Amino acid sequence: MAAAVSPMAPAGLPDLPAIAGVRLAARNCGLRYKGRPDLLVAVMDPGTTAAGVFTRSLTASAPVLWCREALAAGEGARVLVVNSGNSNAFTGKAGVASVERTVAQAAKAAKAKPAQVFVASTGTIGVPLEDGKITVHLDEMVAEASPDRWAEAARAIMTTDTYPKAATRTASIGGVKVTITGIAKGSGMIAPDMATMLAYVFTDAAIPQAVLQTLLAKGTEDSFNAITVDSDTSTSDTLMLFATGKAGNTAPASAGDASLRDFRRKLNDLLLDLAHQVVKDGEGATKFVRIDVAGAASKAAARRIGMAVANSPLVKTAIAGEDANWGRIVMAVGKSGEKADRDRLSIRIGGVQVALNGQVAEGYDEAPVNRHMKGHDIVIEVDVGVGRGKATVWTCDLTHGYIEINGAYRT
Repeated sequence: MAAAVSPMAPAGLPDLPAIAGVRLAARNCGLRYKGRPDLLVAVMDPGTTAAGVFTRSLTASAPVLWCREALAAGEGARVLVVNSGNSNAFTGKAGVASVERTVAQAAKAAKAKPAQVFVASTGTIGVPLEDGKITVHLDEMVAEASPDRWAEAARAIMTTDTYPKAATRTASIGGVKVTITGIAKGSGMIAPDMATMLAYVFTDAAIPQAVLQTLLAKGTEDSFNAITVDSDTSTSDTLMLFATGKAGNTAPASAGDASLRDFRRKLNDLLLDLAHQVVKDGEGATKFVRIDVAGAASKAAARRIGMAVANSPLVKTAIAGEDANWGRIVMAVGKSGEKADRDRLSIRIGGVQVALNGQVAEGYDEAPVNRHMKGHDIVIEVDVGVGRGKATVWTCDLTHGYIEINGAYRT
């Protein structure tokens, strides 16, 4: 039985405009799911540049290894093929061969070079991928692809997600309007160490590959690299950005080009939007949690302290139970391995001072905190009192639903 839609799901997908130079197709290919699309093909016009960040997992999937090599070749992008239901990870030489066959067929269908084809798979680990169920559709999907099939595309890459995830923004580069649209999937096995899960962003802007790569890598740090659902980094984590150049803007010379100021801001905002949607669809989640850390030795230290709190099962289950057990936050700060002054530690929950100078705040009243804990949006602020480093991370609660979903995932 399908999981109930997350209580934090948006009312629906935003209005997703066409991106000049991008066409989409989605089908059911029968790898695992019935009655819904599980195969996505995106076709991009010649001249499209590509950027990507991928999992740092040492058991990365065959598709991730291919994408790294294809990106390094610098040939740009013409086709993206994504399947759900099977991750083609830990499948040995058979997995590599499966990728090669898929790439060869996609390249033939689009009249592209193999290095211009990017592939991804998401789903169960360790199961050989029946790539024939994919390749048999590629000729027709490339031919039928159209610019207005974003909703189907977003659904095709879902696994345990309870809703499709998409976002769009418009920006200006040198006075020329450009559009940015992205889709993402992710619900469990979410603790990115590069990018996350699967996420694909497309723009009609003209941006050279080296510049695009820098923009994406920097934008990832405070979005996808600042979220966690369950502390587990996937073998398949992939985030890619494609730029077709159809908007007609003057190509920027560097990522710091003044003409990119608005584009940078809008891209970062879109990446954060998608990352938040992933957390809000965390498996079994009922709460969206923001953790602000200040007073750390550095930004990196603040990030690690925040992640220690965000990944603590004790903190997450207390939030699920709407229990204002701030002692668990103290515990998580202490186990992070980063410098913290116990006697200057400050904690606020929902804006209420809970602990101050290493002890419970004088006159602390738990009633307003309890009211805050009953909402869907939880805010925790921690100051560890040793420096100026600050960072924000986002997570969700840990409920019985997470166990139920993952205990039955393969069956």
